[in-house]
Amino acid sequence: MAEVPNLVDRLEKAVVQLESVCSRLYGPASLISDVVNGVNGGPLPYVEAFDTFLIDTVAVYLKNSKIIGGDVEKHAELVNAAFQAQRAFLLLAAQYQQPHENELAELLKPISEKILGVQNFREKNRGSKLFNHLSAVSESIPALGWIAVASKPGPYVKEMNDAATFYTNRVLKDYKDVDKRHVDWVKSYLSIWCELQSYIKEYHTTGLSWSTTGPVASRVAKAAVGSCPPPPPPPPPPGPPPVFDTETSKDDISASRSELFAQLNQGEAITKGLRHVSDDQKTHKNPKLRAQSTSVSSPTKTPSPTSPKVIPQQHHLPVLQLEGKKWRVEYQENASLVISEAGLRQVVYIFKCNKSTVRIKGKVNSIIIDNCQKLGLVFDNVVGIVEVINSKDIQIQVMGRVPTMSINKTEGCHVYLSEESLNCEIVSAKSSEMNILIPQNDDYKEFPVPEQFKTVWDGSRLVTEAAEIVG
Repeated sequence: MAEVPNLVDRLEKAVVQLESVCSRLYGPASLISDVVNGVNGGPLPYVEAFDTFLIDTVAVYLKNSKIIGGDVEKHAELVNAAFQAQRAFLLLAAQYQQPHENELAELLKPISEKILGVQNFREKNRGSKLFNHLSAVSESIPALGWIAVASKPGPYVKEMNDAATFYTNRVLKDYKDVDKRHVDWVKSYLSIWCELQSYIKEYHTTGLSWSTTGPVASRVAKAAVGSCPPPPPPPPPPGPPPVFDTETSKDDISASRSELFAQLNQGEAITKGLRHVSDDQKTHKNPKLRAQSTSVSSPTKTPSPTSPKVIPQQHHLPVLQLEGKKWRVEYQENASLVISEAGLRQVVYIFKCNKSTVRIKGKVNSIIIDNCQKLGLVFDNVVGIVEVINSKDIQIQVMGRVPTMSINKTEGCHVYLSEESLNCEIVSAKSSEMNILIPQNDDYKEFPVPEQFKTVWDGSRLVTEAAEIVG
């Protein structure tokens, strides 16, 4: 019997340790009790499964991010906050019925703000040495929006995972044989989206599973669940009212009013104080005065210098559609897109896309990138040509074959060739900062494309060759 108190003490210490771990991962302990007990004391299976996912998968990514430190660790804290916001939303969905679209948009705002915060961190740290890490997270974090996908949210998460792979491959290229910590970080991060797909397939195959028995969800219900922060403190009391000298002002008003009425009561005598004007001083009777009045321009009518017209910026709706044999990908902002139904006779035209990633699966006829900035393109096979025109900061990764690439009027273009596409012909004109990355021993080696040329007359014709930069 003497061992019973010792056993109780050990159990109490274990409970305290578990509570401390849960508080670090999820916040207040009241949320944990809600997950276990539910609305009517019953369990909430898919919330419990999400907790297991956070502990077994997300926590590993957070640990590896902390090991790397720096911007990666700070970025991971924002990612963790986004997952906690999603957990709070899942808890809400398990207790309440699905609301109308307008109310649902309000309930999704906290998650949207967390996702935007993760993406803004990447944009504010574009000069970071770990920019590829930040980009992999920023391009794939919209996967948390699966809760708003009406049907089959699993494939949506997979698309975001593919967007991250473009940048994680670059991390592996830089650190594969240098620092194993970054390799572990890539594995732990990509496993998040793989495990999330499995979780969605088991509990939310056709969309988020809302409760069928509770009340309809609302912002009040969301606050009751406990996901909203406490209200701000009340404002300080107002200061004393200003003191006005009302007696003095009333006397001044009454005095001026009396003078006005006294002047009006004079009748015809009121004009005695006016000065007589002779005919030579009247403009309509003296031509000289009229000539002077036309030459002197009124200051109120001086023409103002013409200012250039400001043309309002037009906002276009993003486009992703197939028109005949042409895929139109236009006006995309911060998007990660996948074209999985491409055909051999189809052309992909990407126009004015910014900070986006496009993944093209299968074999297409040709791809055109026109007026794009900070665009990432990954494709399998092209039987014709890949053209880049009037663009900036373009990254292209070839997974299969491409015979020809053309780069015109472009600043910054990185092309990752595959083993099968090493015989690709690359034609460039009026472009700068072009680099071709060749696979060598499970890695990539970077080769710059010449931008400076030397031309000489050999007696019969002009001979041009790339100039070597000295110094």
